[in-house]
Amino acid sequence: MAVESPVLQFRIELLGIEPLIWRRIQVPGNYTFWDLHVAIQSAFAWNDSHLHEFKLTSLDGQRLCFGLPVDGDFDRGPDGELLPVWKHKVADYLDAKSQRIAYLYDFGDDWEHAVIFEDALPKAPGKKYPRCTAGERSGPPDDCGGVRGYESLLEILTNPDDEEYESSHEWAASIKGLRGKFDPEAFDEQAVKFADPKPRLRRMLKETGW
Repeated sequence: MAVESPVLQFRIELLGIEPLIWRRIQVPGNYTFWDLHVAIQSAFAWNDSHLHEFKLTSLDGQRLCFGLPVDGDFDRGPDGELLPVWKHKVADYLDAKSQRIAYLYDFGDDWEHAVIFEDALPKAPGKKYPRCTAGERSGPPDDCGGVRGYESLLEILTNPDDEEYESSHEWAASIKGLRGKFDPEAFDEQAVKFADPKPRLRRMLKETGW
């Protein structure tokens, strides 16, 4: 059944990296998959410069995929139709707590996330949503080569004797929009700034002709 609540809480885990990189976010109950995508991008400080998709299996066993058109096409072959992320509300597809939604960002680097529905909550007085309430470790920089590329980057970033130590720190900091060095262990949920999904959606629809 659909979850009817003003606030949905998710725990989002970036898969394939240890120690775990994760976030807990709370979003309005009327959020679409597009809105959730933008919130995840903000929580992990991704640049939203690549394609993405959500996949889930409903309680009746139906496999569903939500994403953006590729070359104007929503036909995804054997997995069925690719549903437009901006037309479907997340709450309409949540069947139970602990339900997992797969979120893939960047079809080249293949950043896989587990989006775990934790709870439906009443809206707290004086709080603005979306909000990030917890998490650990910095998200990797965009375009660093996926899990293996990031592991190689971390080896360089933690070795001051490496000839690429300074340049790699400068590159990672610039990608993440930081003034100082990139710290892979740093995270402050209070510093998360959520982008407005509406103007980003208008721009995307204009660029894709939808």
